[in-house]
Formats: sequence, C-alpha cells, structure tokens
Amino acid sequence: MPWRISPQDRALGVRPDPYRVWLSEVMLQQTTVAAVRDYFHRFTARWPTVRDLAATDDADVMAEWAGLGYYARARNLLKCARAVSTLHDGRFPTTRDGLLALPGIGSYTAAAIAAIAFDQPATVVDGNVERVMSRLFRVEKPLPAAKPALSALAASLTPPLRPGDHAQAVMDLGATICTPRKPACSLCPWSDPCAARAEGVQDTLPRKTPKPEKPTRHGTLWLGHRDGDWLVETRPEKGLLGGMLGFPGDGWDGAGGPAPADAAWQPIGEVRHTFTHFHLVLTLHSAPLHSAPFRGHWARPKPTDLPTVMRKALMLASAALSPR
Repeated sequence: MPWRISPQDRALGVRPDPYRVWLSEVMLQQTTVAAVRDYFHRFTARWPTVRDLAATDDADVMAEWAGLGYYARARNLLKCARAVSTLHDGRFPTTRDGLLALPGIGSYTAAAIAAIAFDQPATVVDGNVERVMSRLFRVEKPLPAAKPALSALAASLTPPLRPGDHAQAVMDLGATICTPRKPACSLCPWSDPCAARAEGVQDTLPRKTPKPEKPTRHGTLWLGHRDGDWLVETRPEKGLLGGMLGFPGDGWDGAGGPAPADAAWQPIGEVRHTFTHFHLVLTLHSAPLHSAPFRGHWARPKPTDLPTVMRKALMLASAALSPR
C-alpha cells in the first residue's frame, strides 16, 4: 500500500508521513483499497503536502475525487487541510484529542493517525478489527450494538510498544485471513486462543442486526446541450453530492427545481444508482437550448469530472444523441 512504511524503512528510522496517513484513512472510509490506490497516487502527485492541498481550489479537489463516492469526505478533506495549514503551521497534531478537534476527523480516523503516524497507544477499530475481536472472544451480541464491547476488547490488546504496527497488523489480519467468509484459521497467529474457532462458529460471527430494505427514489435530470456543450451546475455545498458538478435536476435530493429552460424536452432513458441509504431511478430528458437558461452554466465536462450517477447520465445522453 503506497501509504505504508515498510519494516525495513522503519528500522532505518523512516517515519510515516501524517499527511499521507490521514489522506489514505479518509479515502478508505467505506471504500476498498483497490478503489483508493489510484486516487491516492493522483492526489499525492498533484498535492504532495497538506499545504499544497489547502491552497488549491475546491472545484479541482472535487473533480479529482469524482467517482470515489461519499463526497462529504472531499469537502471535509479541504476544511481539515486548511485548518492544519493555518492553525497548526502545516503540522498535524500528534495526539488523538488534538486530531479530533480538526474538521472531518472522527474517532476512528483520529486513532488511526495517532497510532500509525505518531505511535500513540490509540486503539484503531474498523470493520476488520470488529470481526477479529468478535471471533477471538466469541462475542454473540450482534452489530451495531456490540461495537462498544468490541472496541473495549481491542483496547485491551493494544500494546504500548509499536501500537501503530499492531493496529495495521490487526486490520490486515481481518482483511486477509480472518475474512467474512471462509476464514483461513490454519494461517492465523491467533488460532489457538480464538474462542469462536474452538467452538467451530467462526463463520457465524460477527452477528449483525438485519438492515431495513432501502427505499427507492425517483427523479429527473435535464441535459441541455448547445454546440457540444452541456448545461451543468455546481451542486449546493451541503447535501447529497455537495459541491460536485452535475446536471440540473428536480427535487429527488431536496436540492433541485424546475426545468432549467423553456425547451422541447424529450425523454431519452433512465439511469439507476444506489447510494448508502436508498436506490435512485432518474429519468433523463434532453433538448437543444437556444434561449438563455434559468440556471446552470455551459461546459464540456469529462466523465472524470462528474460523480458516478452524473457520469452515467452523461454517457447515456452522449450515446442517445450520437449520429446513428
């Protein structure tokens, strides 16, 4: 992982860069390592320090983040970078409590940075760690109610020596060996003391309270076009896809409105997308615009400039309007 320091480098005195640790942890929230790797490389190549990131335009960061999802993370990324740059002279606080005072840093991220970057004895608990603890101690209470107990058990194992290496080791154990299905118990260094393995119930843990079925929302996007340009708008700072570039829509997200211009709008299809809490079905309407629109501005966005649902809409509209 490009944000990790190898044991060999650590032995030579190389320390983790708090900026890279923080950036990776924010990107990895509710996202996989495979999805994050290329984004991390691009971000660190374009903005190698927290001061570089703090000084950039919001739109540039939002465009670079497009497709990674959970866009509030990108807005908080900028707020935090600017706080570190202006309030802390470009240096991250070294303690969990100091990190918690920064915008967008919660309990997990603060503990991860404190442990990994500064070797503070902070307990890092993500989904992988919860799974390891639930099996190691055979915790039958289902998640999310079991979270406090699992965190306390993880804390009981956090050592004062090399807590950052310990935190990463337990997370990696859950990600590669103590996996959700068919854990490789024969390879596990904790197989002997594992209470769930002793009873043969490791595949059933952790238990989870069933999630309610996601509702489905319906809405409309208007894709106005003119001489190769598309009518787009920057979405409100707060709310779904906040601060991102997108096409004008109606009130499916609480932030839309009427059609952006008087035109001969024609339905061209629909796109479907799933967010964390709901499914979305959007009907697309397109029209050439000759009069001034009521909202939005003209642009030629690349697919990578757009969040995934808007990217789907652009691809469908481009295909529908291409000469046969």
